[in-house]
Amino acid sequence: MSDAGSSPSLADIEALAGRRVAVIGDVMLDRYVYGRVERISPEGPIPVHRAERETVSLGGAGNVVRNLASLGVAPTLLTVTGADPAGEELAALLEELGADSRLLRDPARQTTVKQRYVASGQQLFRSDREDARPLSAETAAELSAAIHDAIAEAEAVILSDYAKGVLTPTVLAAAIEAARSAGIPVIADPKGADAARYRGASYLTPNRGELAAASGQAAGSQEDVAAACEIVIAAAELDGVLATLGAAGMLLARGGAAPRFLPAVAQEVFDVSGAGDTVAAVFTAGLAAGLPAERAAELANLAAGVVVRKLGTATVTPGELLHQLHGSRLDAAEAKILDLPALDARVAEWRAAELTVGFTNGCFDLLHPGHLSLIRQAKAACDRLVLGLNSDASVTRLKGNGRPVQEEAARAAVLAALGDVSAVVLFDQDTPLELLQRLRPDVLVKGADYSREQVVGGDLVESHGGKVVLAELLPGHSTTATLGKLSAE
Repeated sequence: MSDAGSSPSLADIEALAGRRVAVIGDVMLDRYVYGRVERISPEGPIPVHRAERETVSLGGAGNVVRNLASLGVAPTLLTVTGADPAGEELAALLEELGADSRLLRDPARQTTVKQRYVASGQQLFRSDREDARPLSAETAAELSAAIHDAIAEAEAVILSDYAKGVLTPTVLAAAIEAARSAGIPVIADPKGADAARYRGASYLTPNRGELAAASGQAAGSQEDVAAACEIVIAAAELDGVLATLGAAGMLLARGGAAPRFLPAVAQEVFDVSGAGDTVAAVFTAGLAAGLPAERAAELANLAAGVVVRKLGTATVTPGELLHQLHGSRLDAAEAKILDLPALDARVAEWRAAELTVGFTNGCFDLLHPGHLSLIRQAKAACDRLVLGLNSDASVTRLKGNGRPVQEEAARAAVLAALGDVSAVVLFDQDTPLELLQRLRPDVLVKGADYSREQVVGGDLVESHGGKVVLAELLPGHSTTATLGKLSAE
């Protein structure tokens, strides 16, 4: 297997913005009902789910559009929905997203809705409402005409197939022929065993199971996957295949070229829902931007590593892509040092997974056993610990000239290297009150040299249901005492 090729760069990520991509396929609503399970139903051996909140988002081809928009790409969605309330809700979400859409309403169809019930960060079950019948000949012809007009303005096309009836042979043929005539790439995220349905497309992006079904052979080892890709490429007359292999990563195969294996970059997986949509979106956006297939695939692999760490169908931003790119090159500790927007996103992911968020803060000028004890106790009180670090200017105001001894970048790097620390964020104020107002932690931890009334932000945290924890201090350890000993020597 070949692993050669240039890696993506900041310029490649920036090149995605403004690209025009047409998305054609099955769209749906993804509903998530979050709640708690605390008892078993007396009516049968089933859990009772007490619903507490609900979210709704664009799914299927709609999630591809969300991912494109999140990257700064200009997507156009072409699809068919029912003339029902779910279709109206879907249209409103697209309008809120600011995406161009050519929605055809068919009164004879039902808009697909997938409703998932979640408790303790786990999906309990899913309830689907859908109509998977193929489009009528009249509707397929109407959609094909709209596709022809939209592709004239596009730089690439994505065929998002969820086997819900929109991508009929007529619609597929019209889309592929129009894209090829326009000289732009067309990428199909396939469904089912018949790869020939997408004959003439540029690339397919199947998962391992879809690849095995389409090729008629096992897709276990890298060599098996590469051989299966070649079979599919020949059968459907493709330029190549980008196979997604879950935790094993991806494999890019192009007819006659050495396969390129891309190992997975995700370190913590919450949910793989919609990851295929992200891969198709980023890979296609890269091709639309003129990137070589290898670098577009690298970007797609980085993006997959971002979204599988999020709960539910998710998107990726250019900033997250850049962070993932750097994270794959630098120590994992550096990836914990966040600015405020990145911290907001990270905390939102943790809360979606129903993890408790703790907070402690300080100058941490010269790290000593007292600091380590405080941090260890703080982490024991929560699932994820955010450490607020006073900036250099803030430390000087609080401690006087000559402090800090270590500049903020060095202090942040040392703290981020600790396993108990989940994130480090700098703040420039003398107290962390503004940061606490923004973060709203579940647990606020300070040393026991403070009384409960002296803890800045304690009332705020308790007002939204959080708690204040006073950690025991190790006697005889402080930065001031350490500096005093050094000066005496």
